[in-house]
Amino acid sequence: MPVKLSKDTAELLEISGLANVYMNYKRHLFPLIGKGYIEMTIPEKPNSRLQKYRLTDKGLEMLREEDGDE
Repeated sequence: MPVKLSKDTAELLEISGLANVYMNYKRHLFPLIGKGYIEMTIPEKPNSRLQKYRLTDKGLEMLREEDGDE
């Protein structure tokens, strides 16, 4: 089983080439949480300064399918 690395909001937005502003989180990351592609490491405290996000099995599967299409 692969190791699931956790990233904070700023790291995810930087990797995506987006500025670290709330609107980018709301527009790009929040929908991925809703669709089950990424998950919060502390779901009971969504506004925690220690909050990080990790790829779910569903998200990993989607990425593998994307890589297979190229």
